[in-house]
Amino acid sequence: MGDVVRFVSKSELERARLIREARAIYDSIFPPAVPDRAPQEGEEPPGIKN
Repeated sequence: MGDVVRFVSKSELERARLIREARAIYDSIFPPAVPDRAPQEGEEPPGIKN
């Protein structure tokens, strides 16, 4: 009891769908960085600057 049902307009659903689609395209072009990747030979660990 006491649940609230929120009305979501078609335009809001379409906006959310377009944002998800754009994010998927962006991630396919620019994959998110993998923070736990081991540094390659000759590469400094992230966060170390000379």
